[in-house]
Amino acid sequence: MTALSPASRQGLLQWFRTQRRDLPWRRERTPHRVWISEIMLQQTQVATALPYFNRFVAAYPDAAALSSAPEDEVMALWAGLGYYSRARNVLACAREQVARYGGHLPATVEELRALPGFGPYTVAAVGSLAFGLPLAVLDGNVMRVLTRLFAIKEDVGRPAVRAHLQSLADDLLEREAPGDWNEALMELGATLCQPRHPQCPACPLRGECRAARDGNPQVYPVKAKRAAPPRRPTVILFVQDEVGRVLARRRGDAGMLRALWELPCAEDTPLDKGGQGLEGRWAALLDGLVRELSSLGVLEHGCSQGIVGAGDLRFTRSYSHFQALVLARRACLRPTGECPAPWKWLTREEAAMRGFSARDRHVLKEWTP
Repeated sequence: MTALSPASRQGLLQWFRTQRRDLPWRRERTPHRVWISEIMLQQTQVATALPYFNRFVAAYPDAAALSSAPEDEVMALWAGLGYYSRARNVLACAREQVARYGGHLPATVEELRALPGFGPYTVAAVGSLAFGLPLAVLDGNVMRVLTRLFAIKEDVGRPAVRAHLQSLADDLLEREAPGDWNEALMELGATLCQPRHPQCPACPLRGECRAARDGNPQVYPVKAKRAAPPRRPTVILFVQDEVGRVLARRRGDAGMLRALWELPCAEDTPLDKGGQGLEGRWAALLDGLVRELSSLGVLEHGCSQGIVGAGDLRFTRSYSHFQALVLARRACLRPTGECPAPWKWLTREEAAMRGFSARDRHVLKEWTP
């Protein structure tokens, strides 16, 4: 049985109750707000999630309001936050709550596990914070605290090590106040037990932390070095008609970024390790994209030489398994006015109400007057 002294346990809870950050989901704690915040905070920093959370709960203060929202509207509010399957699961979960639980989150482990988007972490976080269920969370912050506290020198990417850490978290859980305990460990990892600059002198657990005693907290957690992600050349063609509308389409309901809206784009296979030939790949992608739009009748017939090169946008967008090396270019070929499905001309206001990915939102922000 893993143990901390009563003094350390009370010290952590007291530290959290007096030093915790003032966050909107803590000021007004309802199961709905706890749920939305926990989903948004997965793979996302608090500072990034804050404005999204405020806008989202203002638009959808409960599951009933969310369940009746069109998917495009939900995706538009989520756009830029990334990991869009979360948004689709949130919408599906809200509809499940209305259909089966009177518009509320259920309060049992079994029912929570059956909801869309509720994996082990979400069940533990929402269950403990919203309903006081004795479930221990294990996120990146908690793993960092535990590996330092007990000087665990094994690769946290291994399933067996994750299972061991979950067991430690279960043993440590303060069953009389599971929500506060879980939040305290997460808050400790986020504010004091930071990856590169841990503030050990201020930590309420420093007296029992083996890494602090050994003077090497920065070496934890141990993670196997990952290979560099593949880099994929990507081009975006920004096309406007004579009244300033932008050409876009809704992606299909399968694959990456599904159901989001996008500007005309084309992607290539990853570059080799040397990264040679990027400019040539971009040129070929542009030529093919222009020919495609010309064949559909959207643009006058032309090739990539008819595309404005001045003022190109070049940027990198990182995804979970690769990096997109993006070249965005404005079209100077005149639109024909025709717009066969699935393409549409969107006004600035219409584009703002559609769910575009962060990649395309960056281009729209730069070039939409």
